[in-house]
Amino acid sequence: MSSCHVYTEGDIALLRKGGAILRRCLQMLKKEVQPGVTTGALDRKAEEFIRAHGAVPAFKGYQGFPATLCTSVNEECVHGIPGERVLQEGDIIAMDCGVLLDGYYTDACITVPVGTAGKEASHLMDVTKGALDAVVAIIKAGVRVGDLSATIQKYAEEGGCVPVRSLTGHGVGRNLHEFPDIPNFGKAGSGPLLPAGCIIAVEPILALGDYQVVQQPDGWLLSMRDGGLSAHFEHTIAVIEGGCEILA
Repeated sequence: MSSCHVYTEGDIALLRKGGAILRRCLQMLKKEVQPGVTTGALDRKAEEFIRAHGAVPAFKGYQGFPATLCTSVNEECVHGIPGERVLQEGDIIAMDCGVLLDGYYTDACITVPVGTAGKEASHLMDVTKGALDAVVAIIKAGVRVGDLSATIQKYAEEGGCVPVRSLTGHGVGRNLHEFPDIPNFGKAGSGPLLPAGCIIAVEPILALGDYQVVQQPDGWLLSMRDGGLSAHFEHTIAVIEGGCEILA
């Protein structure tokens, strides 16, 4: 079986720098989201911010992806390409972004309301963010991937939501996607062990209806098959003895 790459304190210090840029970028974008704004305008602001801070957008050009951000609105699940879409009052938008700095990748996502979200959408965002917080609370050296997966699934289902089963978190560091995959559902005590120094991107992606997704004709965007709402939150996390550190 493969094992997680273990990063040094020096590596983690560099990841911390990239993660700080990414975190600040997402906070900036959160303030820019309002009715009438296009997803393309958000993408341009993200790229400008990242480059102004001496880093490179990690997603742009990755396997041919054309943008800095993945912008996924309402029933759109992941990998939405920014463009001319105009955000409307009551929409929710997931903004997934990555930063490459000094050869190290960080990856994070937030979902935010456009204006004021409805009750169902607000509940979905709260549960998705809560699932991420619940996982962060248990991450430490020696836990297994299944412990993370089971925590997300339990939190989601108790909140009346479903994990999107075809999408996972992942290792991250020198590459944008590394071992191991981290599903958002699973059995506690199963899967690979997470050692101290392992860097992971944990990303609960939840929906209100069924978990089935359908790929759109552009070859990137995945949407919920039943048209239900989806939300997505993600942190890049360093696993350490006795706990973890959120890097982005």
